[in-house]
Amino acid sequence: MTVTVLYSEKMYADDSVETRIFGPLVRVIFPAEPTTSLADIPDEICAEAQGLMILRFKVTAKDLERFPRLQAICRMGVGYDALDRVAAAERQIKILNVPDYGTTEVADHAIALALSLRRGLLLHHDRQRETPPAAWRYIDDPLVRRANVQTFGIIGVGRIGSAVATRAKAFGFKVVFFDPNVPAGYEQTLGVERVGSLEDLLKQSDVLSVHCPLTRDTRNMLSTAQLSLLPKGAILVNDARGPIVDIDAAGALLKSGHLAGVGLDVVPVEPPVEPVPELIRAYRAKEDWTIGRLIITPHAAFYSPQAWEDIRTKSAETMNAALLGPVAQNVISPDMY
Repeated sequence: MTVTVLYSEKMYADDSVETRIFGPLVRVIFPAEPTTSLADIPDEICAEAQGLMILRFKVTAKDLERFPRLQAICRMGVGYDALDRVAAAERQIKILNVPDYGTTEVADHAIALALSLRRGLLLHHDRQRETPPAAWRYIDDPLVRRANVQTFGIIGVGRIGSAVATRAKAFGFKVVFFDPNVPAGYEQTLGVERVGSLEDLLKQSDVLSVHCPLTRDTRNMLSTAQLSLLPKGAILVNDARGPIVDIDAAGALLKSGHLAGVGLDVVPVEPPVEPVPELIRAYRAKEDWTIGRLIITPHAAFYSPQAWEDIRTKSAETMNAALLGPVAQNVISPDMY
């Protein structure tokens, strides 16, 4: 007896990798035409699927009504906030993810954002392209600081946050983290310092890097009250999930000078739609208070050709284990919702 796995998006030129990984007991279906949401997939195909592969699309409770045989959804990435996990749990549908496909890329991206800001690379880059260009000299600015006089604060030390910690430590930062979900003593594994509360972390972080999942507890976790606790002249980096940070609060604190720099790979609504947040509007308009102090990349931290291939293979392996065994892997527990 075979099972059916439906890919909601047509991402690859062929299905050779999927055929090899799934084998003869799994029927793999790719959309015949490009899709923009699950609504583009015919009901009769949805009704056949026992496994559903999701990359960019949302999955709502209403969507799940079209999948009467569904046993598992694999988010082809780390985050799973676009899936209605409660509705899935009510239908006894497993939620799976691929937590280890782009760890090094996302960690490298966070460090690159932090260093680009703290070394003034973008500040010089933008000022040297003005007409006339800025003077041929360093810029004395609160943004620029030596690494080993700074505390690098990390929220969340899963795979990515841990990789960021080891990189920041190698550059000479004092590294501290807040993560109530890791066991006691984990800080000794990393050789860094742990703090007991988010408030304690914020008060000492000259660089704050966000690496926690988006859940009901972390949504809008960093708003004006929290970000104002950062020392004056701190920088903020987020390549986790956009809604964790109140982008309007970050923008206001950057404009006021309380924050010296902000680096974002994620924003609350992706892609941004009009009317865009003030921070994005000012960035696109090249307003002076954003020059060299604000970097926005389009949710691209995960990407390298190697990571893209890992998504393909690891997600297929994860779904295969969930449907055919012997043991399901990367299952998201309902208490993580």
